[in-house]
Amino acid sequence: MAPPNPPPAPGVRTATTADLTRIEATLGRAFVDDPVSGWLLQRRVSEARVGYLEAVLARRHLLHGVSTVTEEIGSVAIWAPPKRFRVPVRDVLPHLPKIVATLGPAGMRRLLQMTDVEEQHPREPHYYLAVLGTDPDHQGRGLGSAAIAPTMARADEEGVGCYLESSKEANVPFYRRHGFEVTGTHDIAGGKGPRLWLMWRDPRPPGTGR
Repeated sequence: MAPPNPPPAPGVRTATTADLTRIEATLGRAFVDDPVSGWLLQRRVSEARVGYLEAVLARRHLLHGVSTVTEEIGSVAIWAPPKRFRVPVRDVLPHLPKIVATLGPAGMRRLLQMTDVEEQHPREPHYYLAVLGTDPDHQGRGLGSAAIAPTMARADEEGVGCYLESSKEANVPFYRRHGFEVTGTHDIAGGKGPRLWLMWRDPRPPGTGR
C-alpha cells in the first residue's frame, strides 16, 4: 500500500473536482501563450478555450488525489500516479462535442496527431506532472515550486521517479532546480507541431531537499 501524501506546504492542498471551475480559469490564463495551445487552436486561441481543454485533462487526474493547488488557486499542479497517466477514452467521450466545437475541424485533426506524445513516457513507474500552471498575476512568488513539492516528496518516499514534458525551453531551468533533467526532445506530429523537452527526475533520499 502506498504511503499517504506528505503534509503539503502551508497554503498548498490537494486539488479536487470541486476546484475545476477555478482551475480552468487559472490554466486558461497560464497557457494562453503556450506553444502547444497556440498550435492546436491557432486563430481560435483564447483563455476560455485553453482553460476548457486543460480542464478536460485535469478532471480525470484529480480523481487520483495527488494533484495540488495553492491558495486562491494561484498555481495548479496536475499529477498522475504510476501507470495511470493515460486518460481513458470513455472519460473524454461525454466532452467530445464541446472539444470539437472548441478546436474546430483543423484543431481536432492536430489534436489527433498528438497521440505519439504518450509513447514518449518512460517504461519504469513514475509520477507524471501533466500540467503545472500559475496565474500570471501570481508568478514570481514560488507558487509553482510549492505546488509540485508534495507529490515529489511522495515519489521520493516511494522510491519512484517523476516525468514531464515541457513545452517551453525557457522553463527547463526551473525544473532542473527541482531535480529534473532533459532526457530528450520530441517534435509533435513529426515536426509539424512544437517541440517538447522530455524531463525525468530520479527519486531522492528523504531529507536531501527538492
